[in-house]
Amino acid sequence: MKMFELIKDKISDFEKIVFVTGAGISQESGIPTFRGEDGLWRNYDAMKLATIDAFYEDPKLVWEWYNERRQNIFAAEPNPGHKAIAELEKYAKVVVLTQNIDGLHQKAGSSQVLELHGSIVKIKCTGCDFIGEIKTEFTEVPPLCKCGNILRPDVVWFGEQLPQDVWKNAMIHASECDLMVIAGTSLVVTPANTLPLYAKQNNAILIEVNPQETEMSSEMDLVVRNTSAISLPEFVSMFKK
Repeated sequence: MKMFELIKDKISDFEKIVFVTGAGISQESGIPTFRGEDGLWRNYDAMKLATIDAFYEDPKLVWEWYNERRQNIFAAEPNPGHKAIAELEKYAKVVVLTQNIDGLHQKAGSSQVLELHGSIVKIKCTGCDFIGEIKTEFTEVPPLCKCGNILRPDVVWFGEQLPQDVWKNAMIHASECDLMVIAGTSLVVTPANTLPLYAKQNNAILIEVNPQETEMSSEMDLVVRNTSAISLPEFVSMFKK
């Protein structure tokens, strides 16, 4: 039986499809998962680097870490999973709610992407309300804003709230969808792990695409134990028939 055979007869019912994506789909493009221990940073706890306390304690270190992550991300290309999600827009209304900060969904062509945890190419001031985009790498780190305060990556760190406008829209989209596909995320981070609950309130079908079992696997209507790059193109192919 093909991976998505169980929902084949319901394809025409799916007018709005929401994807919730995480580090797993980006890993297939060569981007190390956030919790990985890679290269230069193997002696540092990445979980501790991603806090406001760590930033104020050693902003230069945190900036160097993000500079390296940014170089890795800029070299990455969308994989067949990203491209399949973008292609699905030809057949249904598609919204992507991503925990990733790499911009690969947009690079693949997805038109409606909500970045729950911010973007690695954006910066903001720790003092004033300046928000901008990194055009070139800074010659000195940490970089300073025109107001004199330190600039920081515009990403959500542990202990920080999600951008409230983004989160509000994410809840609305989750509440309105007919189908939610949870791809490449174990949904252990709050509040993103509540999104399937909003979808269920609309009687949406939940599909998990993940090579490994997660804490929410038992709540799914269909579980596909494979990677996004392999599974999602097959999922989209059903809409073409």
